[in-house]
Amino acid sequence: MPAFPDAAALLAPRTLDDLLLYRLSRAARAGSGMATRLVEGGFGITRREWGMIGTLAQTGEITSSTLSEQLNLDRVRTSRGLGSLVEKQLVERRRDAKDRREVHVQLSPAGRQLYDDLFSRVADLNTGLLEGMDPAHIEVLLQCLQRLEQRGSALSAQGLVPEKADRRSGGTRHRWPMRGA
Repeated sequence: MPAFPDAAALLAPRTLDDLLLYRLSRAARAGSGMATRLVEGGFGITRREWGMIGTLAQTGEITSSTLSEQLNLDRVRTSRGLGSLVEKQLVERRRDAKDRREVHVQLSPAGRQLYDDLFSRVADLNTGLLEGMDPAHIEVLLQCLQRLEQRGSALSAQGLVPEKADRRSGGTRHRWPMRGA
């Protein structure tokens, strides 16, 4: 494993390992691979579907657009995920009686059972990742994560990165600038 950067390296990055987002991604991958294997291999749903199921378990019935906002997903991805969950009979949807464009979604009984069975396993995985950490360090970690989320949201709202991803047309593989050069 590469050397872990100190605060000075994070504030003035010179290598890939000095980049905060890279380090956060590495830390997340250390545990998320196990979670992915658990939800996909053990329960037959994707990570995105698990996020939808977990959110619906916590909120109850909500509109699909509200679910999209809470998960920070675009409406197309949310719609696809919900379609898959309806097909698997884990989510039920209904049209709003007053506004037929609005769709309400909630967990089906099978979806609630899946959540109940899966949540404890994912919670155990999370607890295992924190094992051996001092509770005071966990509090600092939570404070830092909260500040990073707030700062990231603020920078995004300011339009810090004007470029847009174009995944609908196949992403960068179809428009790589060096193609044919």
